[in-house]
Amino acid sequence: MSSSIVKYASQETNSTHEDNKERIDLPHGSDLTAPNLSLPAETLLQAAISLKDKVVQVTWRGQWNDYGNTDPTVYTGLLGTAFTCLRAYEATGSLQDLSLCTEIVDTCASIARSSTRHLTFLCGRGGVYALGAVAANYCGDQQKRDLYMDRFFEVAQERALPVGPEEGGFGMSYDLLYGRAGFLWTALFINKHLGAEAVPSDLLMPVVEAVLAGGRAGASDNTACPLMYRWHGTRYWGAAHGLAGILHVLLHFQALSADDIEDVKGTLRYMMSNRFPRSGNYPVSEGNPRDKLVQWCHGATGIGITLCKASEVLPTDREFRNAAIEAGEVVWKSGLVKKVGLADGAAGNAYAFLSLYRLTGESIYEDRAKAFANCLYHDQRNATTSSPSTGADHAYSLFQGLAGVACLWFDLLAPEKSKFPGYEI
Repeated sequence: MSSSIVKYASQETNSTHEDNKERIDLPHGSDLTAPNLSLPAETLLQAAISLKDKVVQVTWRGQWNDYGNTDPTVYTGLLGTAFTCLRAYEATGSLQDLSLCTEIVDTCASIARSSTRHLTFLCGRGGVYALGAVAANYCGDQQKRDLYMDRFFEVAQERALPVGPEEGGFGMSYDLLYGRAGFLWTALFINKHLGAEAVPSDLLMPVVEAVLAGGRAGASDNTACPLMYRWHGTRYWGAAHGLAGILHVLLHFQALSADDIEDVKGTLRYMMSNRFPRSGNYPVSEGNPRDKLVQWCHGATGIGITLCKASEVLPTDREFRNAAIEAGEVVWKSGLVKKVGLADGAAGNAYAFLSLYRLTGESIYEDRAKAFANCLYHDQRNATTSSPSTGADHAYSLFQGLAGVACLWFDLLAPEKSKFPGYEI
């Protein structure tokens, strides 16, 4: 491994199948019982706590004093630190972490009302209010929970959310990071923690229907694929901006009609049938011939996690389970990418194995996730003793840096309960 995990967090290179200089292989990749890939649970716990503390030190106590310059989002900003503290509380029961989470969320809320136009969990005000409501609920603070829920319902009144394409509704995107799927995911997160109808279905289903209508309109020129979406003119396939993220959200809604389910299944089958034949990886976007990225944002990682969800929801359709397993093989054979975060790094790729572990119960996938996590552990000891990053490259953020690694380590303490932050419910 390289000498500095932080360096990886800020690099711009990605894994490729053509150029070995752009990837780092696991040492003796198939030897999962090697001593250097085995960490005791207590060691992993202490590493997760230590790294979480470092994230807090840099992003909250050290670098964010000028609130006017703060990014209040989960993806690359301060709210990702709050999410990491919440994950730490869920893993350890530390009331200090829960209190810190609420303190950070309150700061983000004061910033987001004037600076964040998006409505999503990862990159918008929706995430601030959802995380605020959930943290307040953990604290037993009903007044604050209701305050944040009221603010979320204000967000939900955005008129463009339930407007289908037939009404000129292309002004709002459909993707997970910035669009309607991201709003729907926020509501699913709230309902998981506060109750199934905390955000009522009669508010959500018109948005679901608009997403389906938009996908059908976007696929009107392709009879082989029932749903298709564009983000800034490009028909992406991945989790962040494309099909995988949108379909993953749709699969959580049990009220989908039979026709809706068939369109989701047909779209997944279209993607599966258009994998790259040599590697088994997935294109970044429709018609893109470059077999380059294996990560959550683009490629087999995010799509594989969506296929795990499809297999869970549609257990009689064995093809989705098989395709999820095959996507996991792509991630494993690609080795460790040079970045570390959830979006496009090794921590995000490890979650593909955790999803497969929960789906199949097979220990090999837990072992593979631990192999990735342990390699990150052996490298991070040098990184966290060095000078903190300035934050400009998001090296300590949730999706592009070390906070995502801390969440992975906390999740490995109970892999059967693991969830990819901001993606799996």
